[in-house]
Amino acid sequence: MEEEKRTVRAVERALDVLLCFASRHEWGLTEIAGRVGLHKSTVHRLLATLEDKGFVTRDAATDKYRLGLSVLELSAHLFRSDDPSVVLLPEMEKLRDEISETISLYVRDRSERVRIQAVQSMQAIRRVATVGARLPLSVGASSKVLLAFANDGDRETVLADPSWPAQLDLQTFAKQLDEIVSTGYATSFEEREPGAAAVAAPIFNRSGKLVAALAVSGPSNRLTPDRMHEYAPAIIESAHRMGALLG
Repeated sequence: MEEEKRTVRAVERALDVLLCFASRHEWGLTEIAGRVGLHKSTVHRLLATLEDKGFVTRDAATDKYRLGLSVLELSAHLFRSDDPSVVLLPEMEKLRDEISETISLYVRDRSERVRIQAVQSMQAIRRVATVGARLPLSVGASSKVLLAFANDGDRETVLADPSWPAQLDLQTFAKQLDEIVSTGYATSFEEREPGAAAVAAPIFNRSGKLVAALAVSGPSNRLTPDRMHEYAPAIIESAHRMGALLG
């Protein structure tokens, strides 16, 4: 049993090392050790194993580590023909061309939202959305949509999470979620960061299950509250079309 625990712990540590590369493409040994809170000798052994299996590669000139080809081999099998990030991409591009702002697709993963697809705006000044980015559920139009239209049990679980920001009044936030259900969409104006705004609507599959949040984001001086409300019907209609494509 003790040996099994050590083995599982080693796997957890190796995964923690790999997850460093979700936020940056290149890391040094000391940087990774500081990020994951492990001794450099431990991290060095983990990196050596990951390198041997092709999950990371080391640049001899800079002594920095990057993701290896094994990650690419795994990701090739990530997307299926029924994956929303693949199926909905043409509709996302169509909405981008109609509204001229960045379009994103988010799903909920426990107490976070994850951007699984994005179509960048063609405008010179735009919101650049990185696929794979994880963001908190406490702020943002997409977060509110994913919580507002979740079943009651899921919503209560998230709001009861100890990591939920203490400064947010739960009663006020819950009332806001109920209002979003009534209007069919959510907006955010400089909630997560200055100069950014977004409007989002839910995507339900043909069985009525919430699949994702469809979001339009852009600079707040262009995507004003009035403009977001103006765009809302087109976003909701696009979300309906996307839902019809999903089983």
